[in-house]
Amino acid sequence: MVGAGYVGLATAACLAHLGHRVVCADVVEEKIAALSDGIIPIVEEGLDDLVSEGLTSGRLSFVVGASGAAKGAEVVFLCVPTPQRSDGSADMSFIEAAAREIAPVLASESIVVNKSTVPVGSARVVEEFLRRVDVAVVSNPEFLREGSAIHDFLNPDRIVIGADDREAAMRVAALYSGLGAPLVITDPASAETIKYASNAFLATKISFVNTVANVCEAVGADVHDVILGIGYDTRIGFEFLKPGPGWGGSCFPKDTLAMVRIAEDAGYDFRFLKGVIEVNEEQKDIMVGKIRRAAGGSLAGVTIALWGLTFKARTDDVRDSPAISIGSRLIAEGAAVRAYDPTFANAASGHADRGRSPNLEVLPGALICADPYGAVEGARVLAVLTEWEELKRLDFSKVHELMAEPHVIDGRNLLNGAALKRLGFSYVGVGRS
Repeated sequence: MVGAGYVGLATAACLAHLGHRVVCADVVEEKIAALSDGIIPIVEEGLDDLVSEGLTSGRLSFVVGASGAAKGAEVVFLCVPTPQRSDGSADMSFIEAAAREIAPVLASESIVVNKSTVPVGSARVVEEFLRRVDVAVVSNPEFLREGSAIHDFLNPDRIVIGADDREAAMRVAALYSGLGAPLVITDPASAETIKYASNAFLATKISFVNTVANVCEAVGADVHDVILGIGYDTRIGFEFLKPGPGWGGSCFPKDTLAMVRIAEDAGYDFRFLKGVIEVNEEQKDIMVGKIRRAAGGSLAGVTIALWGLTFKARTDDVRDSPAISIGSRLIAEGAAVRAYDPTFANAASGHADRGRSPNLEVLPGALICADPYGAVEGARVLAVLTEWEELKRLDFSKVHELMAEPHVIDGRNLLNGAALKRLGFSYVGVGRS
C-alpha cells in the first residue's frame, strides 16, 4: 500500500482485517513511526481498532518509502494524492514518483492497482512510468466516505475493477472475496470515469437540493417536507438530499473540476456540471447573506460564532470545507469570528490528542475555542455549519445567556428551530423558517 492517507490507511487496515498481509508505506517518517505504535493521525471511526488488530496479528506493518512496501508484493496499491492544479486538472506527479520508485523492485507477474482518483487514461500513463511489460496495471477506484470509510469498505455497494487483463482483474477481485458486493469488471478508462461520474452525480444531488431549499424559502414551503415527498420515490431516494452550506472535502471539489477539464480536453463543454459547481459557490454566499442580515446588515466589528469547521461531521478534514470558506468571507467583511469544532477542542484547550496535531490556524483571523459555549460568548449571531450531533444536546438556555443577541443561522437544519424560538432565539434554517 503506497500512501498512508485517508484512503491508503483505511484500505490497508481493512485488507489486513480480511486476512491479507499488508505493508503500508509513506514518505513521512514521523507518521510511519506513530502508525507502527498504533497511533492514528486522522479521525476515522473504527480505524484505530483495525490498525491495532492488524499490528497485533502481524498482518499489517508500516515502512518508510514505496519501494520497501512494493518489494516482493503480489499486488501494489497506489493511494497517493492527486491534488488539483490551478487549471482544474489532476496533478499526477505523486503517481509518477511512486510508479518510478517501485518499478525496479516489482516482482514479475505482480499487479499495480490505481486506487487514487486519477484522470481517465491514467492506467496507460502508469504503464509508461513503470516500463514493465511483465506487470499488469489495474484501476480499482475507491468509494469511501470520510467518517464512514471502514464501514464503506467492508459493506461496499459495488466493487469496480478496470483492466485489459482479465486474469489480473480477477486476482484483484479475489482480494475482496467474502464482501458480497456486485462486481463490475470493465476497461481501465471506464473504471476511471465511473469514479468521477459518481462524485459528480452526488455533488449534483446536493446542489439540486440546495436550490430547492432556496425556492422553498422564496415561496414559503418547508424543504423537510418537500424532501420527504420526493425522497420516497425510489427513483430518487433520500441519500444526499440534505440542504446545507454547500459541498466540500477532498473529493467533490477536486473531482468535479477535474471531470470538467477531462471533458474539455476531449472536446466537450460539460456546461451542466459547471452549473453544479457554480450553484455550490453561490450557496456559500447565500449563507453569508443570512448571517449578515441577522447581524443587522453589516458584519464590520460584529462578533459571529461558528459551530463546525470540518467539511462534514465525524472527520477532522477541513479541505475545501464550506465552513472555512464562509468563515473567511465573514472575516473579510470585518467580523470577529469565534469558532468551535470538536476535532480542534483539545488543541484549543492546550491538550493535543495523542498522535494528532490539529492546526489552529485553519481559519486565519478567527479565535478557535475549546468548547461551544466559549464560541458563543458575546456573539450576535451563531451559525451552525457542520452537522455534529453533540451540538443538538447543548444547554441552549446557557447559550442564550452568553450571546449578545440570540440570532441562530442553522446552516445544516440540525437544531430544533421551534424549541429555540420558545427560548427567545430568532432562528433561520435552510429552506425552512
